[in-house]
Amino acid sequence: MLSYLLQRLGLALITCVFISALTFVIIRLPPGDFVDAYIANLVASGSSVSQDQAAAMRIEYGLDQPVIVQYARWMGRVLQGDFGVSMVWRRPVNEVIGDRLWLTMVVSLAALFLTWAIALPIGIYSAVRQYSIGDYAFTTLGFIGLAVPNFLLALILMYLGFRYLGLSVGGLFSPEFVQADWSWARVWDLMKHLPLPAAVLALAGTAQLIRIMRANLLDELRRPYVVTARAKGLSERRVVLKYPVRAALNPFASSIAYLFPYLVSGSIVVSLVLGLPTVGPLLLQALVAQDMFLAGAIVLLLGVMTVIGTLISDLLLMWIDPRIRLEGRS
Repeated sequence: MLSYLLQRLGLALITCVFISALTFVIIRLPPGDFVDAYIANLVASGSSVSQDQAAAMRIEYGLDQPVIVQYARWMGRVLQGDFGVSMVWRRPVNEVIGDRLWLTMVVSLAALFLTWAIALPIGIYSAVRQYSIGDYAFTTLGFIGLAVPNFLLALILMYLGFRYLGLSVGGLFSPEFVQADWSWARVWDLMKHLPLPAAVLALAGTAQLIRIMRANLLDELRRPYVVTARAKGLSERRVVLKYPVRAALNPFASSIAYLFPYLVSGSIVVSLVLGLPTVGPLLLQALVAQDMFLAGAIVLLLGVMTVIGTLISDLLLMWIDPRIRLEGRS
């Protein structure tokens, strides 16, 4: 177990290095740079920037250096916990991201747990009660969940919550807590606003996991060891929950690897509709403005989250499925 963990950690570090290089290349792919985009915006508004001023800006942000030098300087800062200065905000990237990163993680984790809490029991029920009315009903709802865009679902839930439940919709805080310091009152206000965005982000992934759980559990229920357990007189609940469900949980564990970054990057439109102070809209703004340091930091964090999610998935799979542990020993 320890050797496997060390091996996975080593591969994770190597992967993070390649992700950082690929991130830097992607950020540099669009033609021009931040100074060009900045000058274009000024020209569109009727202002102008001289060539000397543009050259001074490139020197200030290190854009006059070769790409390799820029990448080396950027990575040197990243390893020290300094992601540079945002070209748009004119503030350190750490300050710009600030609470947005933690709020993004809170929303993503809430959506992830809600996805599991909905998909797991429904998937088990649909497999055990195959072709029942409930199975057909959940299947229909699942396809509707896959078909309806997240932003449209967000608008519908905002209307229903405000119109019939009197919920505070939009944002993650009430107006009096937006700029307030962290306190138990602010945390409770966050908890009251969290269900709506978590539900919107969770429902799309829930439909897919329900279908996966149903299909895998149906395969497990037809295996010989289940038939043998039933022949020995074990209760149906124990027959289903003891081994087949545990073996069918593999897709849930493996989904962590892509759900983390998906919930962050895939929530951009939802965050814009709901007015959420998360990383998604900030990433969109940074990419449009070609803010290299801010966009690079966010994309790098998404890649690192994918690596961490993959590592967690591997460890959960080893714990859930004994066959993986036995393969690792051999």
